[in-house]
Amino acid sequence: MRHARAGAGTLSRRDLDEDDVRVRPGRGTRPRTRRRPAHADAPEGFVISTDRGRYGTLIEGQPVTAMKARELGHRSVVVGDRVMLAGDTSGEEGTLARIVRVRPRSSALRRSPDDTDPVERVIVANAEQLVIVCALAQPPPRLRFIDRCLVAAYDAGITPLLCLTKADLASPREILDVYEPLGVTCLVTGRPLTGEQIAPLGAALAGRISVLIGQSGVGKSTLVNALVPDADRAVGIVNAVTGRGRHTSSSAVALALPEGGWIIDTPGVRGFGLGYVSPQRVLEAFPDLARPAADCPPGDDHLGAECGLDEWAQEHGAQARLDSLRRLLRSREGTEAP
Repeated sequence: MRHARAGAGTLSRRDLDEDDVRVRPGRGTRPRTRRRPAHADAPEGFVISTDRGRYGTLIEGQPVTAMKARELGHRSVVVGDRVMLAGDTSGEEGTLARIVRVRPRSSALRRSPDDTDPVERVIVANAEQLVIVCALAQPPPRLRFIDRCLVAAYDAGITPLLCLTKADLASPREILDVYEPLGVTCLVTGRPLTGEQIAPLGAALAGRISVLIGQSGVGKSTLVNALVPDADRAVGIVNAVTGRGRHTSSSAVALALPEGGWIIDTPGVRGFGLGYVSPQRVLEAFPDLARPAADCPPGDDHLGAECGLDEWAQEHGAQARLDSLRRLLRSREGTEAP
């Protein structure tokens, strides 16, 4: 900067010119803005797969690989999401689009790491139906797992459907007696899995977005291959002694059904944490019991012998419904036996 002229005091504003001031502000003094591109013309895609930060999407039937834009921050993107994409959406080999927006979800199937952890993780978005796949043998059925899946479905507002497999090895009657009073649709399949065997399930899935969930070795991948012949999902072998199978699916993937609609196949799971689900949300899945439950004493968990629901259930022939509610409540707390 030019020094003051001899005999002059401090420079006044009139004495300054372009040699005296920095015309261009420094990098650290530039104003910052939160404005982001609107992407009003961004096409919409449907997320069909995820793999290490890369998302397989479909834009009007055209496969497009994408990554999350930085502006999304930590927001999750999962299979079933409807997203807006920018950048190169041609789908040509080597190209990569950007997911710039996630549409509001109509449903979100969640689970937590365990029952004591309220942190929830979204598994699948926008599903209309949850197909709980359970083998009748090899591995043996675990009703506690089915109950937990039902709680998650009711909490998400997703219609549950129970698919019992391997009826050639054991009778489904005992399990049907447990879940039919709950109003859950139950379908039974056996081996060999012929077209006639799979037809009722195919009809229940047609035109809808359904997610399949089940423990390893229950025959989920076999069902998927029968429903979508070109799916080529790996089929595992169940240990005849332990009843355990291998994890044959490593990540969720959405597959188009020949009759219309989608099935989202998920990896085999061993547990289903429900730490994020409140008892009240479970009760809301039983509207016929929720009304008389409002007359119960404050703080009643509806599990004790003094619960007012016992008398009401006896008068209205609803003991099976009450037993089902209590089984789900205990399952949420982790106190129901497998």
